[in-house]
Amino acid sequence: MTVELELTHRERLLEGLAESIREKGYLDTKIADIVRHARTSRRTFYEHFADKEQCFYELVKVGGALLREQVVAAVDAGVPWDAQVDQAIDAYVEALTLDPQMTLSFARELPALGDRGSDLRREAMDRFAEMTMALVNTEENRARGIGPITMDQAVMLTGGINEGALRAVERGEPLKPVADAAKRMIRAILRGDA
Repeated sequence: MTVELELTHRERLLEGLAESIREKGYLDTKIADIVRHARTSRRTFYEHFADKEQCFYELVKVGGALLREQVVAAVDAGVPWDAQVDQAIDAYVEALTLDPQMTLSFARELPALGDRGSDLRREAMDRFAEMTMALVNTEENRARGIGPITMDQAVMLTGGINEGALRAVERGEPLKPVADAAKRMIRAILRGDA
């Protein structure tokens, strides 16, 4: 027996925007496209969002939260720290490759939101950096001789990995070399070699 979960109108609208972005990109998406994909009305759209920008903003926030959840869920605190690095990077890269159009849209079309988009990009970077610190700065890792990292270090790690991955996605290149380089870099930093 299959049980289908009913999506809320808001969730359907967010997925409708995602489908339209995959089809034609954020900038070319109209509200009519969003409601067509969501199988709902313009009235319903405006009951949930003030405009297309607000809908995109929410989609980016939801997408970032889901990505962070996937990375955290993939890391097993009981394995050696270098295996945890592999798990985190592999989960991140896998998530980015599942939906390359959305990955590029979030990274490259978010600036279309102006200050609002810049604020969201900074907020997203802070959340990813905080996640990185939470994964690294554990009692288990301290016992393994891995010192804590600062917010600035976490931002540099996270930002560098993100830009390397986006560069590869934009060029249609495989992400494995980026993942391998990220793993080497993080291991060197955590060992204190960098």
